[in-house]
Amino acid sequence: QVRIVESGGGSVEAGGSLRLSCVVSGLVSERCGMGWWRKAPGKEREMVATISSDGTISYSDAVRGRFTISQDSAKTTLYLQGNSLKTEDTAEYYCAAACPPYYRGGVSFNNPQFYDWGRGTQVTVSS
Repeated sequence: QVRIVESGGGSVEAGGSLRLSCVVSGLVSERCGMGWWRKAPGKEREMVATISSDGTISYSDAVRGRFTISQDSAKTTLYLQGNSLKTEDTAEYYCAAACPPYYRGGVSFNNPQFYDWGRGTQVTVSS
């Protein structure tokens, strides 16, 4: 069973930076992709950044150029570095593992309801 634990959230002023971490344990194969999603109050969950099973990285338009997703060589820890944070980045941030059969590789993460999720870490950006 996959276990995912996020950390690193907190409160920061606009323009500041935060680094989120996500430790993954359990049966996560090389065929899995990983990523960060976020959910703000009153809004739908949205993808922030993903790393496909072959290492291809994707970002949402909202964070491209400001956020960086990375993974350690053992693929047990996922990071999200957020710079130039904006108040609209305020949300609960979740890490997820997308594995077969609900993920078939590439940059298409279309079945989040079937992924393994952490409990989230809150990021609050104040003006």
